[in-house]
Amino acid sequence: MSNPNDGAIRDARSLGWGKMLILGVQHMFAMFGATILVPILVSGYFQEACGEPLTKGLTVSVTLFCAGIGTLFFHLCAKFKVPAFLGSSFAFLGGFFTVANLQSGAFATMSANEKAAYACGGIVMAGLLYLVLALIIRLIGVNKVMRFLPPVVTGPIIICIGLSLAGSAINNASANWFLAIVALVTIIVFNIWGKGMFKIIPILMGVVISYAVAVIMHLCGMTNPDGSAILAFQAVSDASWIGLPSFQICKFDITAILIMAPIALATMMEHIGDMSAISATVGENFLADPGLDRTLIGDGLATSISGLIGGPANTTYGENTGVLELSKVYDPRVIRLAAVFAIVLSFIPKFSGVISTMPSAIIGGVSFMLYGMISAIGVRNVVENQVDLTKSRNLIIAGVIFVCGLGFSNGITFTVGGTPITLTALAIAAIAGIILNAILPGNDYQFGANPAGDQSRGIYVKSKE
Repeated sequence: MSNPNDGAIRDARSLGWGKMLILGVQHMFAMFGATILVPILVSGYFQEACGEPLTKGLTVSVTLFCAGIGTLFFHLCAKFKVPAFLGSSFAFLGGFFTVANLQSGAFATMSANEKAAYACGGIVMAGLLYLVLALIIRLIGVNKVMRFLPPVVTGPIIICIGLSLAGSAINNASANWFLAIVALVTIIVFNIWGKGMFKIIPILMGVVISYAVAVIMHLCGMTNPDGSAILAFQAVSDASWIGLPSFQICKFDITAILIMAPIALATMMEHIGDMSAISATVGENFLADPGLDRTLIGDGLATSISGLIGGPANTTYGENTGVLELSKVYDPRVIRLAAVFAIVLSFIPKFSGVISTMPSAIIGGVSFMLYGMISAIGVRNVVENQVDLTKSRNLIIAGVIFVCGLGFSNGITFTVGGTPITLTALAIAAIAGIILNAILPGNDYQFGANPAGDQSRGIYVKSKE
């Protein structure tokens, strides 16, 4: 697939180390806004549900460290061939929200940090599912595996992930609708009319500009509608300049595992879509070399390592694929430089303190776009893969997934061997969809027959259209 005359730079060392460092910084900024948004959102979930903030794990510093280390580990597993950056996965936000709001059994009296530790244990198990899929793909081939995970199953599940979080976005935005709308409008403007690098980082621009507006409002003596201060800088003054990220070793509980692990069904499809998109962008068939099994192993182990020390799940980032398209520099060394920069930044607590002052209304405005786009990407997954909804089997599968994913708001709890186990709505939907697709006649999906459709599997807003 490689074309030596396509004008691309495949060995960035020819540019000199100065330009390589600049390109690395560009990749870091491309992933930055989305990556740090995940711990901000998750911290808000636990703050609201438990009445106390997270002080260990799932912080901005831990997340940046895990993104950097996870990316380097992925490159090792992928034979240093794939120019992919691994940042925080938005797919697991619904799982974190559910764990934060668990009020039964042992979870009823847990602190926010302890609940988060169990959620991260579920992340570890989710990452290990990647290894299972990688082994199956190596043994029987990707085409046979993907027949059980067609877009008629994965698309509706992705739609449910976004819709299940809609209420959280509204609650945060309602703290100050003006700031929320500023963030939302900014993201839309840069995503639609942005040029060059600014089109790649609409969420980062939304956060930066709305935060600047919040600072101006704060300096003018304005407050939120409920009378609370728009900004509080105590966390910044208390933070030191240099320090270790506040890692937290995960814990394991069957209920938390069953909440988090099934989400891997969506993120594994996201991984396949991103590998297809990167292959198309770079002009190399990474599904064949180093192989989809190796990239899945790298992504899965990076996710498990992150969860083990209290970080969020990792996933390949479409934003950085957009940077590849923009810069035409396809050398994975540049991505590894960005990973190193992320690790260095994780050891600066003062930076994390600034991030922690983010008003919840800005988070709501960003989430307003983000959660809706997750569902919209699920719709695109169905449309671009040309799922025929005139067929009864496809309507049945999609309909059952929707009802299960949105109807079982409290999940299903049962006891096995004296241990209470809760299946969340998303887990029920995933199980029902996979079973129905397997037993109903007429499954004619063939992976690879529609490359453009395969690339639409990601559940984050893709930079490259």
